[in-house]
Amino acid sequence: MAYVRCPSLHPAPPRLLVTVQAVAKRSPKRLKYSSPASRKNSQVQLVQLDPSGSDVWRLDPLVELIKSGAVGIIPTDTVYAIVCDLKNRQAIDRLYRIKNMDPMKPLSILCRSFQDIDKYTLGFPRGNSHGQTNVFRAARQSLPGPYTFILPASKEMPKQCTTFGGSSAVSCAPRKSVGVRMPDDVICAELLKRLDEPLLCTSVRQRSEDEWMLDPVIIADTYGASEGREGVDFVIDGGERLAYPSTVIDMTGEKPIILRRGKGPVEEWMLMESHDSTEAVGMDGLLNPYA
Repeated sequence: MAYVRCPSLHPAPPRLLVTVQAVAKRSPKRLKYSSPASRKNSQVQLVQLDPSGSDVWRLDPLVELIKSGAVGIIPTDTVYAIVCDLKNRQAIDRLYRIKNMDPMKPLSILCRSFQDIDKYTLGFPRGNSHGQTNVFRAARQSLPGPYTFILPASKEMPKQCTTFGGSSAVSCAPRKSVGVRMPDDVICAELLKRLDEPLLCTSVRQRSEDEWMLDPVIIADTYGASEGREGVDFVIDGGERLAYPSTVIDMTGEKPIILRRGKGPVEEWMLMESHDSTEAVGMDGLLNPYA
C-alpha cells in the first residue's frame, strides 16, 4: 500500500507568523534576489560565495542593486571594501555617511582593466626631461595586485567625484588625483567585469576603532542598518581576510613614494620614503589620505 504524506492542517505557531511579517516589511528588491546561499542579517543581504569563484553567477542580482544605487561590501585581495557606483551621487553620499568618513577623505576606484585606469587617470609616469622617472612598464606589471596607485585624475572623473565627500562636503578641495586599484581576487574581478564602470571604494574598519574588520559575518552585523543608523545593502562573504591592506604608492610626483607599506612585495622602483624623505612610513598609513 502506498502512503502519501500530507501537510499538517494545524495552524502555524504565532512566533512563525511574527517572523513572516517582519520579513515582509523588508525591501521587495532584496527578497526578490534571495537564494539558498544568501540570508538577511540586520536587513543586510549576506551572500556567501566560494573564494574560488565557482559560483560567481550569484553576483548577477547584486550588479542590479549596485546600478540602482546600493552600497555594499565586497572582498578584495587585501581587506574588505565598501563600494558603490562611481556615477551615483546619492550612493556616494550614503557611503560617506555609513562609514562616518571625514568629507575631505578621498575614495579610491576599483578598476576592471587598464582601460579604466587610462580613462579616469592620466596614466602611469613615462618619464620626462624634468626628472620624472619612467615606471610605466614596471607599474603595470604589478597589476592585478595588492597595490593602490595614486595617479593624476583625468577629466573623465565624474563631477560628483571632483570634490572629496561628494555633495555632503562642507569644505571641498579639487580632486587632482585618485587612488586606483585592480585587485587580484576572483570574486572582486568577476563583479567588476559585470559592471559598466569602476566602483568607488574605501576599506572596512571598525566604526569606533581604527582596526581592520576581516570576518564578513561580523562586518554584516556591524554595518547593517539599525535604529537611527544607516547601513549597507549587502555584504559578499568571500571568506575571512588577513589584516594586510594594500600598499599605497603616490605616483603624482617626480618619483614614486610609498605612503603605506602593506601587502605585496616592494620592488626596486618603489622608493621607501615619505614626503619629507625623513619620516618613516609604516603600516599605519599616517601620511596616506586613502587609508
